[in-house]
Amino acid sequence: QVQLVESGGGLVQAGGSLRLSCAASGSGFSINAMGWYRQAPGKQREWVAVTTSGISSYVDSVKGRFTISRDNAKNTVTLQMNSLKPEDTAVYYCYCNARVIATMNSGTYWGQGTQVTVSS
Repeated sequence: QVQLVESGGGLVQAGGSLRLSCAASGSGFSINAMGWYRQAPGKQREWVAVTTSGISSYVDSVKGRFTISRDNAKNTVTLQMNSLKPEDTAVYYCYCNARVIATMNSGTYWGQGTQVTVSS
């Protein structure tokens, strides 16, 4: 099994920055992609960013403001969020697509979520 633990959420004023981190732990797995979703109150969960094989992708609303990075050796992923806007307020969830080596079964694993609140 893969466990994901996020950190780094909080309250920030519009225009400010926050850095989210996520660490994957467990044994016997191989991670393919790592990324982030978010869910604002009353809205569906929205994909934000992903990194896999050195390639990063972003939802249009965060391009140029958010940067995703990954440390493959440590199985961590970071989301640097700059120029934050009130509409970025949401619970941010880390996820990864991983394969259990023993069974060759793949799955998606989720963190518990971290709150990001941007005040105007």
